[in-house]
Amino acid sequence: MIGLVDCNNFYVSCERVFNPRLNGRAVGIMSNNDGCIVARSNELKAMGVEMGTPAHHVRHLVDRGEVILYSSNYELYGDMSHRVQATLEQETAGVEPYSIDEMFVRMDGFTPEALLEHAKSLHWKIHRYTGIPVCVGVAATHTLAKLANRIAKKHPGYPGVCIFHADSDEAKHLLQQIEVGDVWGIGRRLNERLQILGIKTAWDLREADAKRLRRKFSVNMERTVLELRGISCLEMNDLHEPKKRIMTSRSFGRPTPHLQDLQGAIRQHAQRGAEKLREQQSLARAVLVFLKTDRFRPDLPQYSPSLVVEMERPSQDTRDILHAAQEALRKIYRPKYGYKKAGVMMLDLTDENRQQLSLMDTPQTEEERQRSHKLMATMDALNEKMGKGTVRLGLPEKNAPWHLRCAHRSPRYTTNWDELMRAYTDEVAAKKSAWP
Repeated sequence: MIGLVDCNNFYVSCERVFNPRLNGRAVGIMSNNDGCIVARSNELKAMGVEMGTPAHHVRHLVDRGEVILYSSNYELYGDMSHRVQATLEQETAGVEPYSIDEMFVRMDGFTPEALLEHAKSLHWKIHRYTGIPVCVGVAATHTLAKLANRIAKKHPGYPGVCIFHADSDEAKHLLQQIEVGDVWGIGRRLNERLQILGIKTAWDLREADAKRLRRKFSVNMERTVLELRGISCLEMNDLHEPKKRIMTSRSFGRPTPHLQDLQGAIRQHAQRGAEKLREQQSLARAVLVFLKTDRFRPDLPQYSPSLVVEMERPSQDTRDILHAAQEALRKIYRPKYGYKKAGVMMLDLTDENRQQLSLMDTPQTEEERQRSHKLMATMDALNEKMGKGTVRLGLPEKNAPWHLRCAHRSPRYTTNWDELMRAYTDEVAAKKSAWP
């Protein structure tokens, strides 16, 4: 059996763990640059505020004290996600993270009665140990586990836990109430095409001719039908499998036409991309850099260039990647444009343990490679211990235009003691400097 543990209103729940006064209040979390609402408490949902609502549309509710908005605090959310995963790893036979707030778990070897008790235990322990409320759905396949979790969250008869047996009368009754568009993997366009075929509910899809749907759609549709019947045929992506390309990018807090500002943003993205390369033990053969102006301002000149620079040899050294990225930036930069976004992508990745050496390599080349490996390992170790960005190339830039707008971010709470003490020390120093 497979269980899906889904954290309820995850971003809001993370904020409430450290600020219990938010319980029972209408709370929303804003996207990067405080643009749109990307997470809502149940109280905010009840007020009719939809996902993606621009933050300024509810500003009058904020001013009246009816709604509380926070900037995204991804350091906190990632840390709390790790805490939930660590709890699950202690209580289950295996964990397959699906997203920051959803994790599949192995739940084999239980009798039906013990399985229900174990699911209830997970539901209680995660909330007790981390402060994050969750729902638990259990079934024989990943697709049914997703539906079971949905039922546990939305159906009043299943308060937080649902065990889904594919061939039971209960399963038939529930599947007949679930719209086909709510099935995992059925997007809007697929939903429309299935509706034309008369397939309107999850039960209709389960009973459909799987081979016919495969011919009409794809093999993935056939697998979904079989999964609804309790036949496991979907495998989760292995999170440890190296990515084929790595991209780091972010919209700016405000547009900028200045090359110096863009160099700072590209420097940050290149360094973060190099760290990700080393995390998965890969090398990059080429680096792509792109810039974008604000496409939502058609009254302004538009320019969105990109350029790929091939490196002399595959590398994961921050210095090599930064050099290639800055070279690409210099070639594509044009003044008099207000740039709103920049990014760096690592291309043509290869395993560092299987790299093809050049016939031109010498003993000095191998020595340089070893020195590079030791230097990067030392940088990564210091940043892991002291916090991201502690050791970096280039001077820190305060109040740069490419920094995110996050005027309503909560304090950067963390369960990492070193980071917590460093943040506390910085806060005390800032308060002392403000004293007259």
